[in-house]
Amino acid sequence: MAGTDHSREPVAGGPAIILVEPQLGENIGTAARAMANFGLTDLRLVNPRDGWPNSMAVKAASGADRVLEGARLFDSVAEAVADLTLVYATTARSRDMVKPVATPEEAAATMRGHIGAGTAAGVLFGRERTGLTNDDVSYADAVLMAPVNPAFASLNLAQAVLLVGYEWFKTGPLTYGDEAVGGGALTETGLRMPGTRPATKEEVVGFFEHLERELDASGFLRPPEKRPAMVRSLRNLFQRTGLTEQDVRTLRGVVASLVRQHERGRRGGSE
Repeated sequence: MAGTDHSREPVAGGPAIILVEPQLGENIGTAARAMANFGLTDLRLVNPRDGWPNSMAVKAASGADRVLEGARLFDSVAEAVADLTLVYATTARSRDMVKPVATPEEAAATMRGHIGAGTAAGVLFGRERTGLTNDDVSYADAVLMAPVNPAFASLNLAQAVLLVGYEWFKTGPLTYGDEAVGGGALTETGLRMPGTRPATKEEVVGFFEHLERELDASGFLRPPEKRPAMVRSLRNLFQRTGLTEQDVRTLRGVVASLVRQHERGRRGGSE
């Protein structure tokens, strides 16, 4: 706790930090401590192995109680990112999918602009031993990779959170009148768009599930052993476009229209 000024109002907010199936309470605690160092307060836990709450996490957090007390528990990555409109997935290795890649510095600037525009962002962190699965990464808009020694690229969970938190804190909020905006310029994903807004992950996943149901019914997602890779490819394709809420509604309407047309054609052919 050395160097902590308890008279200062704590900085709060920032992107959500989402720990996917963390294995040890100690690792959750040290990650929470790293979050508190840089004013991050939104901690989300997906199926922690040793359950929650966890006394070892409290000990390891070294006073970052506010972060732990506010932590939320989720059953799946989909639920944990449902309200977010921009998600990064941390990884130390390349993936068999096409996604934009950002450094922590680039991601922090983009998230600052995104959050400054009134929408929510978050970062996915994987399991200590195996990291994120490809299915986990498919929920992300981009991959976050730190420039580290390729011969020893693995960071522990707290180190990874600390690195992202540090870059986030560096961007620093600037205030103009009553409006707080980011230290970095608003990027394309952070711009306000008249008449619509970026789609939440809940809305995007709803579209994915709608599309996949109909593709299953039409026989497109075959053979069964290739379905997971095909689904990931389709999801990644749409994730790269930066869908708005209006885009999702339009796409779902397109799918529904095609299904209705197919049903009408099939009924007509049977008459």
